[in-house]
Amino acid sequence: MDPTARADLSRTWALVPIRGLETAKTRLGEDLDAEERVELVTRLLRQTLIATRDARRIDGTIVVTMDPAAAGIAKELRAVGLVERAPGLNEAIAAARSVAIARGATAILVLPADLPSVAAGSVDELLARASAADAASTIDEITALVALVPDRHGQGTNALVVSPPDAIAPAFGSESRAEHQRAATAAGARYLELDGPLSLDLDTPADLIAAEAALGSLRG
Repeated sequence: MDPTARADLSRTWALVPIRGLETAKTRLGEDLDAEERVELVTRLLRQTLIATRDARRIDGTIVVTMDPAAAGIAKELRAVGLVERAPGLNEAIAAARSVAIARGATAILVLPADLPSVAAGSVDELLARASAADAASTIDEITALVALVPDRHGQGTNALVVSPPDAIAPAFGSESRAEHQRAATAAGARYLELDGPLSLDLDTPADLIAAEAALGSLRG
């Protein structure tokens, strides 16, 4: 990261990682059969890409995946489909980040494709709140911004805003909220946590129950 670069959300690119349509969300197997899981994963990917496409504060979207079918959906919905054979999620996100930087991104929003409440409005609201909180800060020497939405358990990261895009390395995993906070502190970045509808995700059967209690049935 350029140490003189400042947080700037004027050209934010969304990065949407998804392993594959048929291999994602296997932990939901107690409640959904394979066909139902593929249908749900596909529907959530489309919902996510429509949200980022229609959000006023998003300049472009990159889907990073190992699945050509997911990349095809990205192209259909005017996103960049990056088929990446990186060994892990964070490496794949880093590859997508490099593409976003090459296309002029001043910020990235990492948005996993498993958030049943995602919509253009929730994406714009998240970025507006992050921008407003950053602008209100009086600590001039802080030049980078890291803002995230924790999952409902307070452990994971359901959305991550980073500006400049390479201010920290992505650290998604079981304790990613704490890992991203530590990375922000080490980088001297301003760190924000934001709540809202994006705190609902679909990793486990309990998550599916919680999401359906809030939103209604997500099956079919």
